[in-house]
Amino acid sequence: MASEDVVGKSTGESAVTTIVNLAEEAKLAREGVKAPSHAIVSICKSLVAGGVAGGVSRTAVAPLERLKILLQVQNPHSIQYNGTIQGLKHIWKSEGFRGLFRGNGTNCARIVPNSAVKFFSYEQASSGILWFYRRQSGNEDAQLTPLLRLGAGACAGIIAMSATYPMDMVRGRITVQNEKSPYQYRGMFHALGTVYREEGFRALYKGWLPSVIGVIPYVGLNFAVYESLKDWLIKSNPYGLVEDSELSVVTRLACGAAAGTVGQTVAYPLDVIRRRMQMVGWNNAASVVAGEGRSKASLEYTGMIDAFRKTVHHEGFGALYKGLVPNSVKVVPSIAIAFVTYEVVKDILGVEMRLSD
Repeated sequence: MASEDVVGKSTGESAVTTIVNLAEEAKLAREGVKAPSHAIVSICKSLVAGGVAGGVSRTAVAPLERLKILLQVQNPHSIQYNGTIQGLKHIWKSEGFRGLFRGNGTNCARIVPNSAVKFFSYEQASSGILWFYRRQSGNEDAQLTPLLRLGAGACAGIIAMSATYPMDMVRGRITVQNEKSPYQYRGMFHALGTVYREEGFRALYKGWLPSVIGVIPYVGLNFAVYESLKDWLIKSNPYGLVEDSELSVVTRLACGAAAGTVGQTVAYPLDVIRRRMQMVGWNNAASVVAGEGRSKASLEYTGMIDAFRKTVHHEGFGALYKGLVPNSVKVVPSIAIAFVTYEVVKDILGVEMRLSD
């Protein structure tokens, strides 16, 4: 969705991206939509810090991320993964330590281009929205409101997600394959080339529509829950969490984690459908998708609605939330690791910049 690839993305794009985005958006709003020329270095440092933080946090929770995707797409007639603990044990026994991190390299490779496109898309969207808002209101000194920043963030998220979506599509396939798969993608570029050659360009965007639609509930709820929790804590001040009308960093992180969890839970069925649509048309698909023996059957959906209908009809409503537990478990450690890493890397880059001046 509008963050970490919006839904899973990430939809993982995630509560981590939400907090970083809120901080950067607030900074831009205070300084004005157009950043001064000298801010380019600061932007690059933020992108590097964000890329390192995202890579470290994603790697730390990669086993849970892979298990989530396996649970989402596995053939219902040939169950191999049945729960979080059993699923992780099965991966360890059947594929070893490296199996826990399959697909993580491609996932991390998406961070920098996605963040760069999102950052500059946000700046352009903010400029356009602010120009239109000033014309409509007749106030040339008007500034972006939180709601307008939300709209700009959603636009930036959709653009960034669309620009890097093929990488996410093949990441899903690489993640579910194993050594016993009949055909092996050797890496991200090999997978991109193979999908394009065998299935056509449109195949690289399978599942794109539910990702875009998921922006609305994900971003909207993220923003609403975060702001509501923050306002409630400031007004009621339970357990003395508020100091000088401000929340501590830890409290804001907790609010962000709660907001991200709510947003992901509501939009989660769209993530399941997205992943399942990405597997359609995969020749020699991994056994976890195609099944084994007499249970082997091809996965075919004609579109998003058909995918929803068949999933609920054959597996029940609960199938739309397969993998939700490992997805929720990884939120807190992911956000904590990303935040700490982001601050440490920015401090290191700041020191290096001062020494080089």
